[in-house]
Amino acid sequence: MDSEKKIAHEIGGMKNDALRFGLHGVKSDIIGSHPLESAYESGKKTQEEMKRKVITHTYGAALPLKMDLDRQILSRFQRPPGPIPSSMLGLEVYTGAIDDFGFEDYLNDPRESETLKPVDFHHGMEVRLGLSKGPVPPSFM
Repeated sequence: MDSEKKIAHEIGGMKNDALRFGLHGVKSDIIGSHPLESAYESGKKTQEEMKRKVITHTYGAALPLKMDLDRQILSRFQRPPGPIPSSMLGLEVYTGAIDDFGFEDYLNDPRESETLKPVDFHHGMEVRLGLSKGPVPPSFM
């Protein structure tokens, strides 16, 4: 009887509440933002596969499995939602991404913008813990 009173916000597995979650674009799901970006990502993926093969042939099959477990463990460490975002420093050091120099290193950080909406701490934690449905707000990083 409770299910009759609720209004479903999901159609086909996607959230369609445009006022709460913003408009959804299909084009971004089909193609990447730029052809050069997809070429860069595929090159990066093949480079990682070749590095994994070299490590497998040099040190044995157990080391790449251990490296995958370490990567999974380091990807779980996050701060609770709030004004200080999670930096994932351990994962960046482990994967070597700390040496990459991206736009956020020399341009303004989008999280420091004046137009950034404040983070809803309670909603973010409810979504993270599985108590509430819905995607995390865009300002929840």
